[in-house]
Amino acid sequence: MAAIYSLYVINKSGGLIFYKDYGSAGKMDTNDTLRLASLWHSMHAISQQLSPVSGCFGIELLQADTFDLHCFQSLTGTKFFVVCEPGTQHMENLLKHIYELYTDYVLKNPFYEMEMPIRCELFDISLAQAVQKERVALLGR
Repeated sequence: MAAIYSLYVINKSGGLIFYKDYGSAGKMDTNDTLRLASLWHSMHAISQQLSPVSGCFGIELLQADTFDLHCFQSLTGTKFFVVCEPGTQHMENLLKHIYELYTDYVLKNPFYEMEMPIRCELFDISLAQAVQKERVALLGR
């Protein structure tokens, strides 16, 4: 069973710009993935406003019985979140690495339009390698 179920990238206005399923048991259709991304964006924004602590950056980890959701928000407001097995460690490092891949292969691509869906083969290849490396590391722990 894969430790990482799926990966989402949401632009600063809450639109889903990238989604990758890594073999989760409950596959979602396109409308469900769009709804989940929009819902997460809204919950993240509300949590920043409702937090009693000043300087709160929103929800970084959501733990449920059957999955964990880890989130990383860049300074530009783009959110990266991964859904994984409960108790999976070191997802923050993976999300930061995915952000680095995003900046290297997507943002530096002269043909990419900001806030639009990501269609970049080098990003896809590097992402697959990073996730596979993380899976191997998780099996070794």
